[in-house]
Amino acid sequence: MVSSGESSPLAAALSETKLFPVVETCWPEAARAVGQLQPAAVLACGDTAAAFAALAPQIADIKPYVPLIVINPEASLPANALPCALVDGNFERLNGRLRAALRVRSLHATVLRRLGDDLPMQIRLQEADPVQDATVLLIGRGAAYPALSVVLGERIGVVGALSIEAAAKHLSVRDLDGIVLADGFSPRVVDAFLTVLAEDVRFRNFPVVVAIAGGTPNYNLPNLELVSGDPARVASNALPLIRQHAFEARLSRTLKSIDAGGLLDPRTGLLTQAAFNRDFATTVYQTQQRGGGLSVARFSFGQKHERAQLDGARIVGRLMRQMDFGAVQDDGSIVVVFAETDLRNAHVIARRLCSVMKHTVHAKCEQRIEPDATVATLLPTDSANSFLARLTEESRRAAS
Repeated sequence: MVSSGESSPLAAALSETKLFPVVETCWPEAARAVGQLQPAAVLACGDTAAAFAALAPQIADIKPYVPLIVINPEASLPANALPCALVDGNFERLNGRLRAALRVRSLHATVLRRLGDDLPMQIRLQEADPVQDATVLLIGRGAAYPALSVVLGERIGVVGALSIEAAAKHLSVRDLDGIVLADGFSPRVVDAFLTVLAEDVRFRNFPVVVAIAGGTPNYNLPNLELVSGDPARVASNALPLIRQHAFEARLSRTLKSIDAGGLLDPRTGLLTQAAFNRDFATTVYQTQQRGGGLSVARFSFGQKHERAQLDGARIVGRLMRQMDFGAVQDDGSIVVVFAETDLRNAHVIARRLCSVMKHTVHAKCEQRIEPDATVATLLPTDSANSFLARLTEESRRAAS
C-alpha cells in the first residue's frame, strides 16, 4: 500500500482481516518497493500526480497483471488505475474490489502458463489495449445521457438503452464489458436494477458505474462505483474498470482457444478460417453422402465498420445453435453453417440473427448498422468451394 502518511488506518484494517499480507510504503519509496517486493496488487491513497505518472507505467509492465487500486481518487486516473470510493470507512467494499481484481491476475497467470511455443500464432495473447474491443451498456433518459454517449463513444463501443427493460434484453444477448447508469430513473428503479444484477452470478463482478447523485454502494457488486460530476469525470472513472473486464474477457477467450487446440479465434470466439474450411468441406461431403439439408448464411456489415463486424461475430457465436459453426472471412463477412437445415428454415434463422444484430450492433456515436444477410442451400452438384462461391456471388447480386 502506498500512502502519504506514516501509517494508514486502511492498511491496519486490511491487515486485521488476515486475507492479504500488507506492506505499507510512502510515495518517494513506492517505485523501489514495487520492484523489490513484486506485489500481487498495489493500493494507493492520496493524490500525487507526479508519482502516479512514474508508478502507473511501472505496474502496467508487470506480468502477470497487477491491479492498481486508487482509494478515493480526486484527479484523473492513469489508464490502469482502478478507482475505489470508500463511503464512511467501509473497508469491505475494498476487500471485494481487491478479490475481483486478483481473480483477473490469477486468470492472466494461467494463460501465460498455458501459452506454449507449439500453439498457433493466432492464439497468442493480444498486446493491444483491451478497451479498443470493449463495449459498454449506457442506460439513461435524462439530460446527461447524450453527453455521456458522446464522451464514452469516443473511446469504446456504446450500446444505448432508454429503459431498464431494453437494458435487460441487451444483457441477455451481448458480450458487454460494463454498465453506466445515467439519470432519468427513480431511486426505486435503480435499487431494483442493482439488486437484480447483484443476485445474478453472470453480472456480480460486472463494472457498474452509477452516475446519479444520492446513490448508495450497499450492494453485493464488487465493481460498483458511484461517480458524480460531469460526463468526462464519469468516463474517466468508468474506463479503468471497463478495461479490466475487457482484459478478463480476452483472457477467457484465449483459454477457450487453447483448450480447443487453436481452432477458435480468441478475438471472436468463432472458428479460425482454416478450421472452418476444414470442417465445412467435411460437412458438405458427409451431407452429400448421407443426405439431409445443409444451408449457409453470409452476414456483411460493410468494409468501413470493423467494430460492427467484431460485435456481429460475437453475437452470432453467442446465439447460434450448438450444431452450427461459423467464421469471419477475409473480407470481414461472417459465414455461418446451419446443419440439417433446409432453405426455408435457414432464412428464418438468418432473419432472427439479423434482427438481433440490427438492434444491438452499433458503430460510434450510436450509428445504427444494418447487416445484410444472404442464404444458400446445398445442391447435389456442389463442392465446398462452389457452394461458398455461389453464396458470395448471390450476396454480390443482392448488394448491387
